[in-house]
Amino acid sequence: MKIATYNVNGINGRLQILLRWLKEDAPDVVCLQELKTDDAGFPRKEIERAGYGAVWHGQRSWNGVAILAKGKTPTLTRRGLPGDPDDTHSRYIEAVVDGILIGCLYLPNGNPFPGAKFDYKLRWFRRLHEYAIELLDIGVPSILAGDFNVMPTEIDVYKPERWLDDALFRPEVRKAYAHLVAQGWTDAVRELHPEERIYTFWKYWRNSFERDAGLRIDHFLLSPAIAPWLRSATVRRKPRGWEHTSDHAPVMIELDVSEAEADL
Repeated sequence: MKIATYNVNGINGRLQILLRWLKEDAPDVVCLQELKTDDAGFPRKEIERAGYGAVWHGQRSWNGVAILAKGKTPTLTRRGLPGDPDDTHSRYIEAVVDGILIGCLYLPNGNPFPGAKFDYKLRWFRRLHEYAIELLDIGVPSILAGDFNVMPTEIDVYKPERWLDDALFRPEVRKAYAHLVAQGWTDAVRELHPEERIYTFWKYWRNSFERDAGLRIDHFLLSPAIAPWLRSATVRRKPRGWEHTSDHAPVMIELDVSEAEADL
């Protein structure tokens, strides 16, 4: 089972990029972030013609998350992260696909630091901590995937000394991510590539992609029930090199779900 996360950076403006990648890599499930469209503007018909059902949580011009599944419609379980009824940002959606609970998230950027946006980022992280514990307590196979807007360690960022006061690399944010993982989640990429410099995002300027001057900010966290099924975790760099593409590359994991069936 192939599950991917991809910050598409505007689903309608980059729809052909998304459809091209779906055809080439054929993931079974996709978590999308930064749709930048309201619910009515989501390209449902085009996605369905590509062979995918979808659930989405849109927001005009900003944010927005979606979950796609090949040949079926994901079973929606939640729109929005609990803990703040006044939070109007579309940053979390959750659905069940083939018995796996998948939370797709777009964590706040938080810049500039210091400031209200950074404070909001930390509050959002605390809400995620509280909800993630609930998911672990349920004990079902669960995945938290998406753009976390955090580089967890120095190996996850090109020239870390240049990012010390950036909201994606501040000690408070890295500590919050580490605290989340310590609950019992497995960082899929680091589990299989503990020492390798791997990036998922490259800015558009100064030939960042060509120089591989990037950041690892798109992550998969796997619950203890699902972590043993992990077989691969890769960054699909090819779409990042296409014209008019997102500044992120898709990240994809493969799970051996036959192990889950054997346990039943």
